[in-house]
Amino acid sequence: MNTPEPFLGDVPHSPVRHHILSVLVENKSGVLARVAGLFARRGFNIFSLAVAPAETSARFSRITIVVDAESAPLEQIVGQLSKLVNVVSISDLAPKDAIERELMLATIRTNVDDRTGLLDVVGTSGAAIVDVDSHSVTLMLSGTPAACDVLERELENYDTLELHRTGRVALPRLGKRASA
Repeated sequence: MNTPEPFLGDVPHSPVRHHILSVLVENKSGVLARVAGLFARRGFNIFSLAVAPAETSARFSRITIVVDAESAPLEQIVGQLSKLVNVVSISDLAPKDAIERELMLATIRTNVDDRTGLLDVVGTSGAAIVDVDSHSVTLMLSGTPAACDVLERELENYDTLELHRTGRVALPRLGKRASA
């Protein structure tokens, strides 16, 4: 089986199905609710949403929104977002010009018989074990969305107690400019 490299190198991309928007907003109460509400009112499907303070300034936050390309034209999304008072800038990141990562945590029930197989999956995927007890293992993968997809499929062979993915964060590749 060919497992994608979770951290470095070029990542093969399927045909574009999603828009990746990096939205810089003022870090004020209610801004995230207004942005999400705009998508809900317009019927735009949000595939993934991640938000955190931007760079070193507590004054701004960066929202990475991955939007289903079928649910809304990019120009309409950007136009609606730019009308919101607290939106500072919007960048459309083309998948081939972006570095995308997400975090996956999974707790798997294990016993002596299947722990070795699970350790093999962890080793080949680039994941790490972050917690262990006598009946379960919690693992973590920080990697491309494709690497998280592969690991999630591999874990279908085990008794998954909990699995959580953060959603994508993205930045333009060095030397590439985002547009919007």
